Amino acid sequence: MKKRTLGIAAALLALTMVVTGCSASSDGAAAEGGTSKVRMATGGTSGTYYAYGGVIAQSISDTTGISFDVQSTGASKANIGLIADGEVDMAMVQNDVMDYAYNGTDLFDGEKTENFQSMAGLYAEVCQVIANPAAGIETVADLKGKRVSVGDAGSGVEFNAKQILAAYGVTFDDIEVQNLSFSDSANAMKDNKIDAFFCTAGAPTTAIMELSSTNDIKVLSIDGAEAEALMADYPFYTAYSIPGDTYSGMDGDVQTVAVKATLIVNPDLSEDTVYNMTKALFENKEDITAGNAKGEELDPAYAVDGISVPFHPGAIKYFQEVGVME
Repeated sequence: MKKRTLGIAAALLALTMVVTGCSASSDGAAAEGGTSKVRMATGGTSGTYYAYGGVIAQSISDTTGISFDVQSTGASKANIGLIADGEVDMAMVQNDVMDYAYNGTDLFDGEKTENFQSMAGLYAEVCQVIANPAAGIETVADLKGKRVSVGDAGSGVEFNAKQILAAYGVTFDDIEVQNLSFSDSANAMKDNKIDAFFCTAGAPTTAIMELSSTNDIKVLSIDGAEAEALMADYPFYTAYSIPGDTYSGMDGDVQTVAVKATLIVNPDLSEDTVYNMTKALFENKEDITAGNAKGEELDPAYAVDGISVPFHPGAIKYFQEVGVME
Protein backbone atom coordinates (compact mmCIF):
# COMPACT_ATOMS: atom_id res chain seq x y z
CA MET A 1 0.00 0.00 0.00
CA LYS A 2 1.24 3.39 -0.87
CA LYS A 3 2.09 5.34 2.28
CA ARG A 4 0.25 8.57 2.67
CA THR A 5 0.19 10.95 5.61
CA LEU A 6 -2.11 13.86 6.28
CA GLY A 7 -0.81 17.40 5.83
CA ILE A 8 -1.46 18.45 9.40
CA ALA A 9 -0.59 22.11 9.00
CA ALA A 10 -3.06 22.48 6.15
CA ALA A 11 -5.71 20.46 7.93
CA LEU A 12 -5.65 22.64 11.02
CA LEU A 13 -6.69 25.64 8.95
CA ALA A 14 -10.08 24.10 8.26
CA LEU A 15 -12.99 23.23 10.51
CA THR A 16 -13.77 20.18 8.43
CA MET A 17 -11.84 18.09 6.00
CA VAL A 18 -12.89 15.44 3.56
CA VAL A 19 -10.63 12.42 3.10
CA THR A 20 -11.37 10.33 0.03
CA GLY A 21 -9.77 7.04 -0.98
CA CYS A 22 -8.46 6.83 -4.54
CA SER A 23 -10.15 3.47 -5.01
CA ALA A 24 -11.74 0.69 -3.01
CA SER A 25 -9.49 -2.27 -2.34
CA SER A 26 -10.73 -5.74 -3.25
CA ASP A 27 -11.60 -6.46 0.38
CA GLY A 28 -12.72 -2.97 1.31
CA ALA A 29 -16.04 -1.97 2.82
CA ALA A 30 -17.05 0.08 -0.19
CA ALA A 31 -16.37 -2.87 -2.48
CA GLU A 32 -18.65 -5.06 -0.36
CA GLY A 33 -21.56 -2.68 -0.52
CA GLY A 34 -20.97 -1.24 2.94
CA THR A 35 -21.03 2.43 3.92
CA SER A 36 -19.17 4.55 1.36
CA LYS A 37 -18.86 7.71 3.47
CA VAL A 38 -18.31 8.12 7.21
CA ARG A 39 -18.80 11.37 9.12
CA MET A 40 -16.17 11.48 11.88
CA ALA A 41 -16.24 13.80 14.92
CA THR A 42 -12.91 14.63 16.57
CA GLY A 43 -12.05 17.70 18.69
CA GLY A 44 -10.73 21.24 18.42
CA THR A 45 -8.45 22.01 15.48
CA SER A 46 -5.43 22.57 17.76
CA GLY A 47 -5.86 19.30 19.65
CA THR A 48 -4.71 15.70 19.25
CA TYR A 49 -8.16 14.32 18.42
CA TYR A 50 -8.48 16.39 15.24
CA ALA A 51 -4.94 15.80 14.00
CA TYR A 52 -4.91 12.09 14.84
CA GLY A 53 -8.43 11.58 13.55
CA GLY A 54 -7.38 12.95 10.19
CA VAL A 55 -4.43 10.56 9.97
CA ILE A 56 -6.62 7.58 10.92
CA ALA A 57 -9.27 8.57 8.39
CA GLN A 58 -6.72 8.90 5.58
CA SER A 59 -5.17 5.52 6.33
CA ILE A 60 -8.51 3.70 6.56
CA SER A 61 -9.68 5.44 3.41
CA ASP A 62 -6.58 4.34 1.49
CA THR A 63 -7.29 0.71 2.41
CA THR A 64 -11.09 0.47 2.24
CA GLY A 65 -12.15 3.14 -0.24
CA ILE A 66 -14.47 4.70 2.34
CA SER A 67 -14.44 8.50 2.22
CA PHE A 68 -14.39 10.44 5.49
CA ASP A 69 -15.79 13.80 6.49
CA VAL A 70 -13.57 14.67 9.47
CA GLN A 71 -15.21 17.33 11.61
CA SER A 72 -13.84 19.62 14.31
CA THR A 73 -16.03 19.47 17.42
CA GLY A 74 -16.14 20.08 21.17
CA ALA A 75 -14.63 16.61 21.80
CA SER A 76 -15.89 13.84 24.09
CA LYS A 77 -19.24 14.99 25.52
CA ALA A 78 -20.27 16.82 22.36
CA ASN A 79 -19.25 13.87 20.20
CA ILE A 80 -21.44 11.43 22.12
CA GLY A 81 -24.40 13.74 21.53
CA LEU A 82 -23.59 13.93 17.81
CA ILE A 83 -23.44 10.13 17.53
CA ALA A 84 -26.67 9.68 19.51
CA ASP A 85 -28.48 12.24 17.34
CA GLY A 86 -27.29 10.59 14.12
CA GLU A 87 -25.26 13.66 13.09
CA VAL A 88 -22.02 11.66 12.76
CA ASP A 89 -21.14 7.99 12.28
CA MET A 90 -17.87 7.76 14.20
CA ALA A 91 -16.22 9.80 16.95
CA MET A 92 -13.26 10.04 19.28
CA VAL A 93 -14.04 10.20 23.02
CA GLN A 94 -12.48 9.40 26.38
CA ASN A 95 -13.58 6.00 27.66
CA ASP A 96 -14.52 7.42 31.07
CA VAL A 97 -16.81 10.05 29.51
CA MET A 98 -18.53 7.44 27.36
CA ASP A 99 -19.04 5.30 30.48
CA TYR A 100 -20.76 8.26 32.15
CA ALA A 101 -23.00 8.66 29.11
CA TYR A 102 -23.90 4.99 28.82
CA ASN A 103 -24.77 4.76 32.53
CA GLY A 104 -26.23 8.26 32.98
CA THR A 105 -23.76 9.35 35.68
CA ASP A 106 -21.41 12.27 36.46
CA LEU A 107 -21.10 14.42 33.30
CA PHE A 108 -24.28 12.75 32.00
CA ASP A 109 -26.21 12.63 35.26
CA GLY A 110 -29.85 12.15 34.24
CA GLU A 111 -28.90 12.06 30.54
CA LYS A 112 -28.36 8.36 29.92
CA THR A 113 -27.30 7.82 26.31
CA GLU A 114 -26.98 4.33 24.85
CA ASN A 115 -27.16 4.94 21.10
CA PHE A 116 -23.48 4.29 20.41
CA GLN A 117 -21.05 1.37 20.50
CA SER A 118 -17.30 0.97 21.01
CA MET A 119 -14.94 0.34 18.11
CA ALA A 120 -11.43 0.50 19.61
CA GLY A 121 -9.32 2.07 22.35
CA LEU A 122 -6.51 4.10 20.78
CA TYR A 123 -4.03 5.60 23.24
CA ALA A 124 -3.62 6.44 26.91
CA GLU A 125 -4.80 9.72 28.37
CA VAL A 126 -2.77 9.62 31.54
CA CYS A 127 -4.00 10.79 34.94
CA GLN A 128 -1.08 12.93 36.09
CA VAL A 129 -0.95 14.58 39.51
CA ILE A 130 1.78 17.21 39.60
CA ALA A 131 2.96 18.67 42.90
CA ASN A 132 5.40 21.35 44.05
CA PRO A 133 8.09 19.49 46.06
CA ALA A 134 8.42 22.52 48.34
CA ALA A 135 4.84 21.95 49.54
CA GLY A 136 5.80 18.71 51.31
CA ILE A 137 3.53 16.54 49.19
CA GLU A 138 4.67 12.93 48.83
CA THR A 139 1.38 11.14 48.09
CA VAL A 140 -2.13 11.99 46.91
CA ALA A 141 -3.25 11.72 50.55
CA ASP A 142 -0.96 14.66 51.36
CA LEU A 143 -3.12 16.97 49.20
CA LYS A 144 -5.40 17.52 52.21
CA GLY A 145 -5.33 21.19 53.12
CA LYS A 146 -3.45 22.13 49.93
CA ARG A 147 -4.31 24.44 47.03
CA VAL A 148 -5.17 22.10 44.17
CA SER A 149 -6.31 22.72 40.60
CA VAL A 150 -8.70 19.98 39.49
CA GLY A 151 -9.22 21.03 35.87
CA ASP A 152 -11.97 23.10 34.34
CA ALA A 153 -15.32 23.06 36.16
CA GLY A 154 -17.50 20.22 34.86
CA SER A 155 -14.68 18.67 32.87
CA GLY A 156 -13.71 15.01 32.70
CA VAL A 157 -10.52 15.94 34.55
CA GLU A 158 -12.56 17.25 37.47
CA PHE A 159 -14.34 13.90 37.78
CA ASN A 160 -11.01 12.06 37.52
CA ALA A 161 -9.72 14.23 40.37
CA LYS A 162 -12.77 13.50 42.56
CA GLN A 163 -12.47 9.77 41.98
CA ILE A 164 -8.71 9.60 42.56
CA LEU A 165 -8.88 11.74 45.70
CA ALA A 166 -11.71 9.58 47.08
CA ALA A 167 -9.54 6.47 46.68
CA TYR A 168 -7.12 8.15 49.14
CA GLY A 169 -9.86 9.27 51.53
CA VAL A 170 -9.78 12.90 50.38
CA THR A 171 -12.74 14.99 49.20
CA PHE A 172 -13.01 18.39 47.55
CA ASP A 173 -14.00 19.73 50.98
CA ASP A 174 -10.54 18.74 52.22
CA ILE A 175 -8.65 20.84 49.65
CA GLU A 176 -8.71 24.41 48.37
CA VAL A 177 -10.23 23.74 44.96
CA GLN A 178 -9.22 25.75 41.92
CA ASN A 179 -10.63 25.13 38.44
CA LEU A 180 -7.86 25.88 35.98
CA SER A 181 -6.85 24.63 32.54
CA PHE A 182 -3.58 22.71 32.18
CA SER A 183 -1.59 25.73 31.02
CA ASP A 184 -3.15 27.98 33.68
CA SER A 185 -2.39 25.34 36.33
CA ALA A 186 1.26 25.21 35.28
CA ASN A 187 1.51 29.00 35.37
CA ALA A 188 -0.18 29.11 38.77
CA MET A 189 2.36 26.63 40.13
CA LYS A 190 5.20 28.73 38.71
CA ASP A 191 3.75 31.71 40.59
CA ASN A 192 3.30 29.65 43.80
CA LYS A 193 -0.48 30.14 43.68
CA ILE A 194 -1.23 26.39 43.85
CA ASP A 195 0.52 23.40 45.39
CA ALA A 196 -0.61 20.71 42.94
CA PHE A 197 -2.78 20.07 39.91
CA PHE A 198 -4.50 17.24 38.06
CA CYS A 199 -3.97 16.73 34.35
CA THR A 200 -5.52 13.98 32.22
CA ALA A 201 -3.80 13.96 28.85
CA GLY A 202 -1.31 12.06 26.74
CA ALA A 203 2.14 12.02 28.32
CA PRO A 204 4.31 13.95 27.85
CA THR A 205 1.96 16.92 28.18
CA THR A 206 3.27 20.23 26.85
CA ALA A 207 2.18 22.31 29.86
CA ILE A 208 3.98 19.95 32.26
CA MET A 209 7.07 19.75 30.07
CA GLU A 210 7.38 23.52 30.03
CA LEU A 211 6.82 23.72 33.80
CA SER A 212 9.45 21.06 34.53
CA SER A 213 12.01 22.90 32.41
CA THR A 214 11.95 25.86 34.81
CA ASN A 215 10.61 24.48 38.12
CA ASP A 216 11.08 21.39 40.27
CA ILE A 217 8.04 19.11 40.11
CA LYS A 218 6.98 15.84 41.69
CA VAL A 219 4.79 13.43 39.75
CA LEU A 220 2.66 11.62 42.34
CA SER A 221 2.03 7.88 42.15
CA ILE A 222 -1.43 6.35 41.99
CA ASP A 223 -0.75 2.72 42.81
CA GLY A 224 -1.13 -0.03 45.37
CA ALA A 225 -4.40 -0.68 47.16
CA GLU A 226 -5.76 2.75 46.25
CA ALA A 227 -5.30 2.16 42.52
CA GLU A 228 -6.80 -1.32 42.79
CA ALA A 229 -9.87 0.08 44.55
CA LEU A 230 -10.17 2.87 41.98
CA MET A 231 -10.04 0.45 39.04
CA ALA A 232 -12.54 -1.87 40.77
CA ASP A 233 -15.02 0.98 41.25
CA TYR A 234 -14.43 2.50 37.80
CA PRO A 235 -13.58 -0.13 35.16
CA PHE A 236 -12.54 2.47 32.60
CA TYR A 237 -9.25 3.09 34.44
CA THR A 238 -6.18 1.02 33.57
CA ALA A 239 -2.73 0.91 35.15
CA TYR A 240 -0.06 3.01 33.42
CA SER A 241 3.63 3.68 34.04
CA ILE A 242 5.01 7.13 33.21
CA PRO A 243 8.64 6.64 32.06
CA GLY A 244 11.25 8.32 34.24
CA ASP A 245 12.55 10.46 31.38
CA THR A 246 9.15 11.97 30.52
CA TYR A 247 9.72 15.21 32.46
CA SER A 248 12.80 16.98 33.78
CA GLY A 249 13.62 16.11 37.37
CA MET A 250 11.81 12.77 37.59
CA ASP A 251 13.68 10.25 39.75
CA GLY A 252 12.31 7.21 37.92
CA ASP A 253 9.19 5.64 36.48
CA VAL A 254 5.93 6.63 38.18
CA GLN A 255 2.98 4.25 38.38
CA THR A 256 -0.42 5.83 37.83
CA VAL A 257 -3.71 5.15 36.04
CA ALA A 258 -5.05 6.23 32.69
CA VAL A 259 -8.23 6.50 30.69
CA LYS A 260 -8.01 6.17 26.95
CA ALA A 261 -8.97 7.95 23.76
CA THR A 262 -11.48 5.66 22.08
CA LEU A 263 -13.31 5.37 18.77
CA ILE A 264 -17.06 4.92 19.04
CA VAL A 265 -19.51 4.33 16.20
CA ASN A 266 -23.18 4.57 15.37
CA PRO A 267 -24.81 1.14 15.89
CA ASP A 268 -26.50 1.54 12.47
CA LEU A 269 -23.19 1.15 10.63
CA SER A 270 -23.01 -2.26 8.98
CA GLU A 271 -20.95 -5.08 10.46
CA ASP A 272 -18.83 -5.22 7.29
CA THR A 273 -18.05 -1.50 7.42
CA VAL A 274 -16.94 -1.50 11.07
CA TYR A 275 -15.02 -4.75 10.65
CA ASN A 276 -13.08 -3.36 7.70
CA MET A 277 -12.39 -0.06 9.45
CA THR A 278 -11.16 -1.84 12.59
CA LYS A 279 -8.98 -4.21 10.58
CA ALA A 280 -7.49 -1.33 8.56
CA LEU A 281 -6.80 0.66 11.74
CA PHE A 282 -4.55 -1.99 13.26
CA GLU A 283 -3.03 -3.40 10.09
CA ASN A 284 -1.93 0.11 9.03
CA LYS A 285 -0.23 0.92 12.35
CA GLU A 286 3.10 1.74 10.68
CA ASP A 287 1.57 4.25 8.26
CA ILE A 288 -0.58 5.81 10.99
CA THR A 289 2.44 6.18 13.29
CA ALA A 290 4.32 7.93 10.46
CA GLY A 291 1.53 10.51 10.43
CA ASN A 292 1.09 10.85 14.20
CA ALA A 293 3.22 9.46 17.05
CA LYS A 294 0.10 8.30 18.93
CA GLY A 295 -0.16 5.53 16.36
CA GLU A 296 2.63 3.73 18.20
CA GLU A 297 0.15 2.86 20.96
CA LEU A 298 -2.21 0.98 18.62
CA ASP A 299 -2.56 -2.57 19.90
CA PRO A 300 -5.61 -4.89 19.68
CA ALA A 301 -5.24 -6.18 23.26
CA TYR A 302 -4.97 -2.64 24.62
CA ALA A 303 -7.90 -1.58 22.44
CA VAL A 304 -10.37 -3.76 24.33
CA ASP A 305 -9.00 -3.34 27.89
CA GLY A 306 -10.90 -0.96 30.14
CA ILE A 307 -13.72 -0.36 27.64
CA SER A 308 -17.02 -0.66 29.51
CA VAL A 309 -19.43 0.15 26.66
CA PRO A 310 -20.40 -2.80 24.40
CA PHE A 311 -18.51 -3.17 21.14
CA HIS A 312 -20.05 -2.99 17.67
CA PRO A 313 -20.45 -6.48 16.11
CA GLY A 314 -17.99 -5.54 13.35
CA ALA A 315 -15.31 -4.67 15.89
CA ILE A 316 -16.05 -7.86 17.86
CA LYS A 317 -15.55 -9.89 14.69
CA TYR A 318 -12.07 -8.42 14.17
CA PHE A 319 -10.98 -8.72 17.82
CA GLN A 320 -12.16 -12.35 17.94
CA GLU A 321 -10.26 -13.00 14.72
CA VAL A 322 -6.98 -11.78 16.27
CA GLY A 323 -7.60 -13.58 19.56
CA VAL A 324 -8.06 -10.70 22.02
CA MET A 325 -11.79 -11.22 22.58
CA GLU A 326 -13.80 -14.38 23.12
